Amino acid sequence: MERKGFPESYDTGKLLHFLADIKAGKRNVKAPLYSHLVYDVVPGEQTTVDRPDILIVEGLNVLQPARMPKDGTAIPFVSDFFDFSVYIDADEEDLHRWYVSRFLRLRHTAFRDPLSYFRRYAELAEAEAIAIADGLWNRINLVNLRENIVPTRQRASLILKKGPSHRIETVALRRL
Repeated sequence: MERKGFPESYDTGKLLHFLADIKAGKRNVKAPLYSHLVYDVVPGEQTTVDRPDILIVEGLNVLQPARMPKDGTAIPFVSDFFDFSVYIDADEEDLHRWYVSRFLRLRHTAFRDPLSYFRRYAELAEAEAIAIADGLWNRINLVNLRENIVPTRQRASLILKKGPSHRIETVALRRL
């Protein structure tokens, strides 16, 4: 769980296969169903995508290049399947503040569900919850942001920079 959201926590092979099937126009392409409640893929559950006109792929590391093979073999990147990509950027301080604020709100909503992976955080006192959220942010999310997410920013077709109030403050369109 300390590496959740890092590139190695994704099944890139399955994602590439899914995207190749969609791009090829195959019908009724299946994808695993992810649950934010249990914080993982739901075993045996799938969703079906049937030749969409537009497919939105959301993820922290979708613009990341694959590890290049030493023998020069051609390999696909997830972003090879994208016609257009958007990177939503914000200052680290704002991201941290939003993360802690969301964590505190979720203690009163989703964390209360007995099936929630995060159930153990629902009854924490606010100071303890803030300390845990800060620790998770600094130990996991900030490391992933700096090492894996921010370095992909310039690969995006469009970069939207959010300010402290979540409003878009700058728009940068990359010339293609």
